[in-house]
Amino acid sequence: MAQNIPGDLHVANEVLADLVGNAALHVYGVVGMAAPTAADGIAQLLTQSKLRRGISVNATEGGVSVDIYVIIEYGTNINTVSQNLVEAITFALTQYAQVPIAGIEVHVQGVKVR
Repeated sequence: MAQNIPGDLHVANEVLADLVGNAALHVYGVVGMAAPTAADGIAQLLTQSKLRRGISVNATEGGVSVDIYVIIEYGTNINTVSQNLVEAITFALTQYAQVPIAGIEVHVQGVKVR
């Protein structure tokens, strides 16, 4: 289809959260998602069906703002994993959903041995 169809495309924040979650799980060093609030200082590893709980997506005038809460693998460089995570999320949102990005915040909630 080479024709442009007039109209607007609205993508739900939940769909964007799914894109972010799937991109995050393919980054080396990420064990899984964590709940945003760690009760008693213990980060809970979320199952794959509950990825959205570890991701917060907010639409602003400047674009989409993403907060992601992850647990990383013991022995990996936190800074490198975080940078790779930001790059993977940026790629997924700009290529698949074609939304502008206002910012991505990575919150490391814990470290776990695989």
